[in-house]
Amino acid sequence: DFPAPQGTTAAAHAQAVIDELVTLIEAAGGRTLALFTTTRALTEAAAAIRERTDHRVLVQGEAPPRHLVRDFAADESSCLFATTSFWQGVDVPGAACSLVVIDKLPFPRPDDPLAVARREAADAHSGDGFTDVYVARAAVLLAQGVGRLIRSSADRGVVAVLDPRLSTKAYGRLLLASLPPFRVWHDRDVVVGALQRLARRD
Repeated sequence: DFPAPQGTTAAAHAQAVIDELVTLIEAAGGRTLALFTTTRALTEAAAAIRERTDHRVLVQGEAPPRHLVRDFAADESSCLFATTSFWQGVDVPGAACSLVVIDKLPFPRPDDPLAVARREAADAHSGDGFTDVYVARAAVLLAQGVGRLIRSSADRGVVAVLDPRLSTKAYGRLLLASLPPFRVWHDRDVVVGALQRLARRD
């Protein structure tokens, strides 16, 4: 039920992400790694969340990455907000990372010349450069981002992808197929309840 993250509804989507982050962070008691596809979205969301929640918000760029990850792992009530460089290599097992939020599907920027050239070459070869290049790249990055949640066999939690295209577009099925076999929910109340139960048990 989210607005689309591009075109005339992009601003509405950005606000919906912030509102949803507040709900999910409070339910999880912090413990949130929020991954953004742009620095602008990261900066705007971090500023808004700091105003609307008492949880500590660690932000990429405000300290060295290793310090941010260390502090996030040590303080279970904290949140870590970051962009694409944190979609891989962040290893925080246990309850400190019980919620991974992804603001948008990680497609290349429309003005990325390398991605555009690869898509054009794939179009000439297979006729479907969007799937062969854009969807394939997004699948890899999405799997890397989702992988920040489960770092050991005992880890539990929620991955929230706040992009309606995962459910409404045909390529959404391809992206879901690239992920581990998670249970998929669309009901916010179910997700909030799960996060609250995890927070109480931990």
